[in-house]
Amino acid sequence: MIYIILTILYILTTHFVADFIMQTDEMAKGKSTSIKWLTLHILSYFKGLVWSALFYFMVVGYFFSMVIPAWSLIGYCLLNAALHWLTDYYTSKQTAKLWAEQRVHDFFVMIGLDQLIHSTCLIVTFYFIFL
Repeated sequence: MIYIILTILYILTTHFVADFIMQTDEMAKGKSTSIKWLTLHILSYFKGLVWSALFYFMVVGYFFSMVIPAWSLIGYCLLNAALHWLTDYYTSKQTAKLWAEQRVHDFFVMIGLDQLIHSTCLIVTFYFIFL
């Protein structure tokens, strides 16, 4: 049970770092209007997922004596990068529109929905791939 809880916390922390900290201002501002900036954001996000997955692979293997196939880690990262691209394609357009209309509360509701979708995708795909 502790393995699952720690894994979910690790996934959510990884998502925060990859989605917000690794995202540049240009990516954040441009992804709602430019496929180029959206794709660059997702490539940066994917890089964060891969590094995190490699670290996870080492820690889980060492502390929990579990073997995780490398293909499943890469598949998890690729699948979530694709789902993240699709989600951001739609939600970033909506957040840009809401911000321009100065609908601040609705803007943050959309940001929250965006993060809920990302978190759900990350956890559900982990369940189906690894458990």
